[in-house]
Amino acid sequence: MGRIKQLSKHLINQIAAGEVIERPASVVKELTENSIDAGASKISIEINNECRDIRVADNGSGIHPDDILLAFSKHATSKLQEDEDLFDIHTLGFRGEALASIISISKLTCITRTKDFETGTKVKCENSEVSQVETGCAIGTIMEIKDLFYNVPVRLKFLKSANTEFSYIQEIVQAIALSHPEVSVELKKFGKTVLKTTGQNNLIQTIKEVYSSDITGNLKEVLKTDELSGLKISGFVSTPDYTRSSKKSYHLYINSRSVKCPVMQKAIDMVYKHLTANNKYPFVVLNLEIPTHDVDINVHPQKKEVRYKNPNQIFNFIYTSVEAGLSNYIEKPYTPIFKQNNETENIDTQETKPYITLQKTSTPQEGFYVDKSTDTMYITDVEMKNFEKSTHQESSSSQSFQKTFFSPQQTQFQEEKQDNIIGQYHDTYILIDTEEGLEIVDQHIAEERFIYEKLKSEKNVISQMLFVSDVIEISATEAALIKENIEKFERFGYGIDFISDREIIFRKIPQLLAKVNPKEILTDILQTIEGDVVDNLEEKILITTSCKASVKANTKLSIWQMQEIIKNWRTTKMPYTCPHGRPISKTIPHKDLAAFFQRAK
Repeated sequence: MGRIKQLSKHLINQIAAGEVIERPASVVKELTENSIDAGASKISIEINNECRDIRVADNGSGIHPDDILLAFSKHATSKLQEDEDLFDIHTLGFRGEALASIISISKLTCITRTKDFETGTKVKCENSEVSQVETGCAIGTIMEIKDLFYNVPVRLKFLKSANTEFSYIQEIVQAIALSHPEVSVELKKFGKTVLKTTGQNNLIQTIKEVYSSDITGNLKEVLKTDELSGLKISGFVSTPDYTRSSKKSYHLYINSRSVKCPVMQKAIDMVYKHLTANNKYPFVVLNLEIPTHDVDINVHPQKKEVRYKNPNQIFNFIYTSVEAGLSNYIEKPYTPIFKQNNETENIDTQETKPYITLQKTSTPQEGFYVDKSTDTMYITDVEMKNFEKSTHQESSSSQSFQKTFFSPQQTQFQEEKQDNIIGQYHDTYILIDTEEGLEIVDQHIAEERFIYEKLKSEKNVISQMLFVSDVIEISATEAALIKENIEKFERFGYGIDFISDREIIFRKIPQLLAKVNPKEILTDILQTIEGDVVDNLEEKILITTSCKASVKANTKLSIWQMQEIIKNWRTTKMPYTCPHGRPISKTIPHKDLAAFFQRAK
């Protein structure tokens, strides 16, 4: 091994750039976040030369001429004034590494001016060398990057195609636009505008501008505040019948910072677990506001990983908030009650705090654990099932929880609404004339959703005694499974007796299934159980019972029967999909029908 020597400043910056600047999208992210931190209301981003030329212009506060050279040096920033500020971050950037890293791997020109000066400053940077001259310009900052990675051929070699690299840039800009709807963002590719937001500080409008108006028609608002802990979540989630094939549509933010948060993702996944089909995911835009002392964002150079002081609290808050949003919960304004001693008390917070504490266990299989290397919490499926069960039990037993999340006015409105049922199509679908258009409802899964939620909320399921029952032969594995979980079968109204080691009879079954062959029910339940999902047996029993008790497809119904099915379905908490994840209804808008038949509306 050779002698130790000090690396040059330029080489140090190039090594550091490898951590901060992975690809052109990283440059766009760092510069755009700087613009937002500078208070810009308009940001323009232009991409050229196979994504190696980048121009970011804003109307922010600009950089003071006396600070301009310092801005491009290592670990120099205006966002931390004291050492303690590192634990009280209110800006997107704070490390002071981005500009120094960028100028070490590109040719950069910066033109900037603050409101206190009539002229601006022009800075040229190449090979980490900086020079400046005075120039005329508008208030704000323009950053022009040329020949990105020109002096790092290895990094340049591993860049993807221009279209692929631009797709990464577009994802970054979309995420920033959604997290800051108050900022107008424009993205141009080779001179052509591909994305533009108006900066109206209206998230639903920004979603329309970033994606399309089709998405907004399938969104539910999530808005919940916990005054005691200082937590607030806002945003939108899609209904379970509007899904995507990947989690790329999970736009998650902590204090308006885009993050990859397994705790938030797990909470969302748990809400949609039995609402969507396998490998289908909702569209999500959620921003969690949390006190800065309860979260650590100084974990990774790209600032995408976070650590929570209380991850369980965050999980519970996200879970209950998203579930409430899907149930049409609307947060009421906070109104404190003034006592005689002038102290205030938040009734909403005290009566309706929905947190359930998850007990930490020593092994991952029993509950959840924290990876000490990353300080990231992981929750196992077993604990998720226990949490889901405890959440349901608390919600059904606590009147205050019901008052907060599911107001009686909502269910009354749904029950009083009279549907104009046209008839039945193919003895399978119920046709309804609604204000929005022609609604088509699958009769089987609509009733299945109602029965599923009804059984889940009942403490004691009404059973039908069987005087005669067929003897059902089962395998040794199935026998062991039933014996170990006999209480779960009892919970949903099944009475099972063993007449031998591998033979059983049904003593009773749920009254809803009086006309169904018990052997068929048991076969369906056992067929869905696969080794590693035995812990979901109770849920499988519930789903199978609901499915078997529901009216079948190709069954002719009277108008009264159709009205009963629709009325019950309208009162459900999650009227979007069946427990298997299949969509229940489809509405064809009046305007689409009129357009097809070439009728003027």
